[in-house]
Amino acid sequence: QVQLVESGGGVVQPGGSLRLSCAASVSISSLLVMGWYRQAPGKQREFVAHITSGGPTTYADSVKGRFAISSDNAKNTLYLQMNSLNSEDTAVYYCYARSAIVSSWGPGTQVTVSS
Repeated sequence: QVQLVESGGGVVQPGGSLRLSCAASVSISSLLVMGWYRQAPGKQREFVAHITSGGPTTYADSVKGRFAISSDNAKNTLYLQMNSLNSEDTAVYYCYARSAIVSSWGPGTQVTVSS
């Protein structure tokens, strides 16, 4: 299992921005895909965005145009830039990584959008 640790969550007002980080225990260039999922209270965990080792990205329709996923191989870190946040973005955000043999999850970081 790849060790993943999220950071950057917090409380932000509607329309505000946050950048989440996910630090990996291995070179992220060795991973097949990394991404972000989120889970709001009373809801199932849902896909947010992912990025392949080669760079192509995919976004959920609900965040497309507002969120941007990126990676910094030198820092072994995945990012999620979140802009124009609204109350429906409130959730625990989880970092995900898939290697050739296993899938790994971070413990999550809370994002709360509230006025």
